[in-house]
Amino acid sequence: MKSKNFISQKFSFLIFSFLISSCATFRAVDEIPIEIKNFHNESILVDTHNDLMIRIVEKNEDLSNETKLGHSDIPRFKKGGVDLQILSVWLDPKFEKSNPFAQTSLIFDSVHSFVSKNKNKVVFVKNYDEAISAIQQKKLGVLIGVEGGHPIENDLSKLENLFNRGMRYMAFTWNNSTNWATSARDEFADSLNEKPKGLTDFGKSVVRKMNELGILIDVSHVGAQSVNDILEASEDPIIASHSCVYNIAPHFRNLKDDQIKAIAKKEGVIFLNFYAGFLDVSFQKKYSELYASKKNIIDSLHNAMKDSMKVEFLVWDMLKSESENLLPPISVLIDHIDYIKNLVGSVDNIGFGADFDGADNFPKGIVDVTSYPKITNELFLRGYTKEEIKKILGGNFLRVFRKVCG
Repeated sequence: MKSKNFISQKFSFLIFSFLISSCATFRAVDEIPIEIKNFHNESILVDTHNDLMIRIVEKNEDLSNETKLGHSDIPRFKKGGVDLQILSVWLDPKFEKSNPFAQTSLIFDSVHSFVSKNKNKVVFVKNYDEAISAIQQKKLGVLIGVEGGHPIENDLSKLENLFNRGMRYMAFTWNNSTNWATSARDEFADSLNEKPKGLTDFGKSVVRKMNELGILIDVSHVGAQSVNDILEASEDPIIASHSCVYNIAPHFRNLKDDQIKAIAKKEGVIFLNFYAGFLDVSFQKKYSELYASKKNIIDSLHNAMKDSMKVEFLVWDMLKSESENLLPPISVLIDHIDYIKNLVGSVDNIGFGADFDGADNFPKGIVDVTSYPKITNELFLRGYTKEEIKKILGGNFLRVFRKVCG
């Protein structure tokens, strides 16, 4: 499971890779007109990537009440107007060679247990009709997405098993490659040791099987050649569950123009990540320098506590006040939306996959899942229409979900 190590590993990769908002912008995101709040709450909001399962699995947190911890819990989802949330199932790489399928199955058990314990407020969703039913019941609809292909253990029957248990998207890689698909990090760092980039024949059979079953193919974290191979092999639209625009923020995790256009041409959707370092790489550089300046303290914490997860949360808290001065304004997120809209000609291929509880340091004004109304307000300020905003908030997800998953 995502032993934090998770935070340590995911966080250290974020370290791989400004601007304080003006007073006018700060007021604009904090003073939301009531009519915009009402519009937001009446719209359908879907988020395609949240790492809340880390807190459930690792810390056994009760999320039925507002916790003040992390970025998410059931009351805060409601306050933020979130209708459907895809929970990411991520497997710590230390389990790759030790029953990854079994370890992933345990996390699936935890998802279903979370839903069962909160069945008066939460419902599990497997298809479009169930999604609409959850929304009509005013319950939080929960779906499962798997972040990386190691759990299927090169076995299509295990892929089908996870589908039967509710998986509705799967990314082919995390930062680490599978032996049938290469990751963005490995392709970028050229760390494949002469291994060919892209999909193997088995990787292409995974594409066909996912098309057959009705599972969305997720290309966040996936290498450029693998993305090209997926686009060529897939008959269905594909998604990027939590990625941003490379031409604005040149980070290996972001999508280049040809990828964005190809995903749009196939009627897929790019769900934007809210992590500040993927939205603005100048923040990443400054934060990395700040983190490095505390190396002695951080090393001491690791030596004393022997718990990477707790250490990284302590470090985030320790650096919070200093890092806030480095954060980009919330408008940088809207810049990524503008870019995709202008590149492909509409908003039909844009959504949100914030990476709450899997990243920290979001643009100024975005603190947790309750911050979504601020983003809706920013979209209005930027000139987006109600119809466009509804598509970005959830309509685009529902379209591609219905088409692929039924």
